[in-house]
Amino acid sequence: MTWETVIGLEVHVQLATRSKMFCGCPTSYGEAPNTNVCPVCLGLPGALPVPNAEAIRLGTLGALAFGCSIHPVSVFARKNYFYPDLPKGYQISQFDKPLATGGTLTFESPERGMLTVGITRLHLEEDAGKSLHDRVPGQTAVDLNRAGTPLAEIVGDPDLRSPGEARAYLVALRQLLVYAGVSECSMEEGSLRVDANLSIRRPGDPLGTKTEVKNMNSFANVERALESERARQVALVEGGGSVTQVTLTFNAATGEVKPLRSKEDAHDYRYFPDPDLPPLVLDATWLAERSAELPELPAARRARFESALGLPAYDVGVLTAEPAIADYFEAIVAAGTDPKTAANWVMGEGLGSFSITGSFAVMPARVAALAAMVADGAVSLQAAKRVHAELAAADDNPRAIAERLGVIQVRDEGALEGWVAEVLAAHPDEVARFRGGEAKLIGFFVGQVMKRSGGKADPKGIQPILRTQLGG
Repeated sequence: MTWETVIGLEVHVQLATRSKMFCGCPTSYGEAPNTNVCPVCLGLPGALPVPNAEAIRLGTLGALAFGCSIHPVSVFARKNYFYPDLPKGYQISQFDKPLATGGTLTFESPERGMLTVGITRLHLEEDAGKSLHDRVPGQTAVDLNRAGTPLAEIVGDPDLRSPGEARAYLVALRQLLVYAGVSECSMEEGSLRVDANLSIRRPGDPLGTKTEVKNMNSFANVERALESERARQVALVEGGGSVTQVTLTFNAATGEVKPLRSKEDAHDYRYFPDPDLPPLVLDATWLAERSAELPELPAARRARFESALGLPAYDVGVLTAEPAIADYFEAIVAAGTDPKTAANWVMGEGLGSFSITGSFAVMPARVAALAAMVADGAVSLQAAKRVHAELAAADDNPRAIAERLGVIQVRDEGALEGWVAEVLAAHPDEVARFRGGEAKLIGFFVGQVMKRSGGKADPKGIQPILRTQLGG
């Protein structure tokens, strides 16, 4: 009998604010250690926290994007534990009265097709600092710049059944939050972190003992870590042992997981309401305003691109992967380009620069003008790609660049007839074979005319002249 894998993910997302959760310190990334700090985030005696209204707004938008029920009253609590990067000796979080509960996330599972996973809860909290093990030889340093950074913790139901499914879930979750404007979700900068809980059981049995895997810096490594932990648990149980509830870390270099410490339960943290913070009360009018503020989300945009613009599913998936890509595509269409043509330009030349720099090198209106030149036969598609490369570095319009490159297509019949005559005179054997019945040689002649013209001849005008001069 096979083992069934049960996975639930806890995702910590840094909210896109300029200041911290309970003080005015900046959240900017990459600053010198321990410079973005103040008495509040350092936990100095007498310093009082004040909630960040923008963090509450963004957390609410995230909860609405998942279709959660927003609770009119939620409570900030103290989560007590002692660790070098936690200056107060507790973390301000939410426990029994979170901001929101009961949402869902729908995505494409690699094994089970379209799948809807439950969202248990979304709550607000502050981040801890960061322990640095590579700055001082033989010692651990602490950087408290992140202490107090606003987070939304999104706890998923244990509905995932494979490491690959967990990765697909994370991709969809990140996309939804980016579309909603909640977070940049950059794992490289620590603005999205994943804790993964995994257990195994025989199908139909109660849930097994779970372990939690931390220290994963990419979605690929989440999948690798879960593969490793699943294999470890199966080997352990089939060898006669039992799984112990522990927290593990993942070594990306070796692909192995190893225990960090025993897994804490909620009672270990001795939660209690923070006496310095009153309950968070959100009235119906404010919540309605937030709901109206929510932009078009990925599922709705995909459906519109397919139904209204007639694009194939593959194109839609690429174009809606990031809001910036979808916005750029729609701007080209709005400038008058056929949707499929616009999609081809974005997925080809456009994404070439976007994947490197995170931005598009050519303005949408100029891409639309270039696409129109191809449609009108002024330049060939290959020549247009050369023009596009020049547009990224020049202020000229597409036609001026095409003229400078000498790629404007020649439609003058006299010029075309001259090039055709020269090609036929230079290839008497091929002419004889064509007249003998090898009709496929027409492609060869077209290519030779294009070569002789330096790519300037209009391909659409070549064939009629060729057939005339070849005798039908």
